[in-house]
Amino acid sequence: MTTIVFLHIPKTAGQTIHNELVKVVGGEKYVSPIRVHTQAPKGPQMPAGYRLYSGHINWTEIDTLPEDRFTFTVLRDPRERIASFYFYLLKEAQKLSPEELELPGHKGKKVLLEQSADDYFFGGKPPWQKFILDHYDNFYCSYFATRKMRGRAEIAGLPVEERLSRARAGLDMMQGIYSTNSLVHLETDIEIRFGKKISVAGKYHNAGNHPTNEARWPKLVERLERDSSIKKLEAFATLDEVLMSEILPD
Repeated sequence: MTTIVFLHIPKTAGQTIHNELVKVVGGEKYVSPIRVHTQAPKGPQMPAGYRLYSGHINWTEIDTLPEDRFTFTVLRDPRERIASFYFYLLKEAQKLSPEELELPGHKGKKVLLEQSADDYFFGGKPPWQKFILDHYDNFYCSYFATRKMRGRAEIAGLPVEERLSRARAGLDMMQGIYSTNSLVHLETDIEIRFGKKISVAGKYHNAGNHPTNEARWPKLVERLERDSSIKKLEAFATLDEVLMSEILPD
């Protein structure tokens, strides 16, 4: 069976897609156990022998997989992805007890609850700012240019056009690039390639507290108290918007 690689960008309907792909490949035993890059910081992120690699993973090892693989990703309006990620983490933080919030793994959620949106995105010490920039600042561009979930620092000093050029080269390695607004195309391609039907269009796990079709970005902007913060946050989407306009013009 052709190997499937789903490069899951956070807040792009990925859990729904993953669940359907598990069925396509024949069950969990054929799925790589590495679903998040932090599970294997020293590698391998793509251990040999599986039919499905799916998750928030680095893909620097993609060339070690069979050549006939089907590698794809799903993109979402960059501003909506930023806002959805923020509100998802906020919802998760609100579920935690005071004791849980003190655990090292929940530092980010504690900061989110205790600080304004302005300070969450643009305050804090350098390590915190690196976390924010890695996860929010033109993530598509960084991820496809470096093949790493937290690769932004590797290209941050490059001219804009070079950053975009490297991201385009990464995207050229995909056999499929889809939009959250038109996942029916993914359903069609899976059926053509694998003879299996999946149902992902219009279905979302971890959708948060907002109606599916409600825009998150305006609600995030409302939380920002400084005009300068709005401008800086808008800049977090500019390069990703260029990429999306080139690849998914509709």
